[in-house]
Amino acid sequence: MVWHRLYLLIPALAALFLAAGCDPKAQGDVAGRKIRVTTTIGMVADTVRNVGGERVEVTALMGPGVDPHLYKASEGDIARLSEADLILYGGLNLEGKMGEIFQKMQAAGKPTVAVSEAVDRSLLREPPEFQGHPDPHIWFDVSMWEQTVPAVVEALAKVDPGSRSLYEQNGAAYEGRLKELHGYCKQQLAAIPKPQRVLLTAHDAFGYFGRAYDVEVLGLQGISTASDYGLKDIQDKVNLIVSRKVKAVFVESSVPRRSIEAVVAGAKARGHEVKIGGTLFSDAMGAAGTPEGTYEGMVRFNVDTIVRALK
Repeated sequence: MVWHRLYLLIPALAALFLAAGCDPKAQGDVAGRKIRVTTTIGMVADTVRNVGGERVEVTALMGPGVDPHLYKASEGDIARLSEADLILYGGLNLEGKMGEIFQKMQAAGKPTVAVSEAVDRSLLREPPEFQGHPDPHIWFDVSMWEQTVPAVVEALAKVDPGSRSLYEQNGAAYEGRLKELHGYCKQQLAAIPKPQRVLLTAHDAFGYFGRAYDVEVLGLQGISTASDYGLKDIQDKVNLIVSRKVKAVFVESSVPRRSIEAVVAGAKARGHEVKIGGTLFSDAMGAAGTPEGTYEGMVRFNVDTIVRALK
């Protein structure tokens, strides 16, 4: 019922945006205030903060532990989106039903950008089992996530042309740090012996990570946590763990751990002890104010956790 009410609100909001977009006074001059940016996932929000610096005021709709695949916008979210000068989101169906809202707002003239549109399309993973949908988890390959930075720079500069040089300077500095982070990931994960470099998690979020850093990645569910897994999926993973003598499996901060616990129990029943190697951040970052509450800190935490458990 709540979603139905929100869906009915979208046309009315779109009309308001159109009216505001046609009235220069309604848009106002942003030179004397901060740019209001509303984002979905924390990874996008953190990129905006790094590029925008003191010029931006960022609101992320999806905080720690929130699953974007299953997220439904609240009435408060709609208000935050409507009040924003700029909306930035992941795209590639990551945000599920919210995609309809973004399309409506973009059509109504609200600056609305999917950062994934900036990524080289030839790099997107689209195996047959994804049923025609590209894998949206592009932040797990740091070199791919780096490609979204110019899109954020351009989106901010269009709203606030007077600060373009600032955004370009900040963006270049952030890209440099991401290059260093990409190298760190490669170096640390290469220290795990190749046969032990197996990452099993609840859903198939780490595909880009595996491809970029030469890690064999396995997930019980598909790229979206909205997909189902069954007894056969668990049995297949148990068979693999036992035959390969995998040392550890991992839970995700935004996905219930019961599926991974079932795999651990199944392996134990077969006489193989496999531990839960830790909690990884997949679709959501850590709490604000912690290292894991930033994109760079989250990536380092994941890599260090995997290396400790598998090396």
